[in-house]
Amino acid sequence: MKKQPQITEKTRQTFIEVFCELYSQKPIEKISVQEIANKSGYNRSTFYQYFTDIYELLDSVENDLLNDMKKELANQELSMHTFQDTLYCLDKREHLLVLNALLGDYGSARARFIKRLKKEITLGQLELNVPQNHALTPYFIEFYLTTSLSLFRLWIQRQKDLSSEQFFKLVEDLYSSGITPYFKE
Repeated sequence: MKKQPQITEKTRQTFIEVFCELYSQKPIEKISVQEIANKSGYNRSTFYQYFTDIYELLDSVENDLLNDMKKELANQELSMHTFQDTLYCLDKREHLLVLNALLGDYGSARARFIKRLKKEITLGQLELNVPQNHALTPYFIEFYLTTSLSLFRLWIQRQKDLSSEQFFKLVEDLYSSGITPYFKE
């Protein structure tokens, strides 16, 4: 007898949500399949019908988020995107729990996720106003990407204390004018 697709997806989503909730509170090494199953209201064997282990679940969470981001960017009419456009795609209510887990304090795999995110966003997609074939270009790009991600992470950790518009304008202003204008009276 086949399972109903909506029930299957709901069960899978429940495991993901519980995992993200736990992962935002403690390191992945401290999370057990039994704990995820108990908090989800299912048994361990049900968990194993969806994932082989916690690390496959983590991969699934990352892949879902990155695929959603790529799909969103593909739907935009622009052929070139700023990194802020990419982050803007991640700024959705349904991504908040996942982002809190992946970018949070306990995200031992955070560096891995950020590396994957950077890799997904090819330089050809970005509108970066940096000199081409210059010895310092890799440093400029790393500064741009790392700073954007760090600011986005801080914003998520601060429970989005600025509106999306305020946050993205702040990032844009910081790149174009630096912090000096914010200290003038």
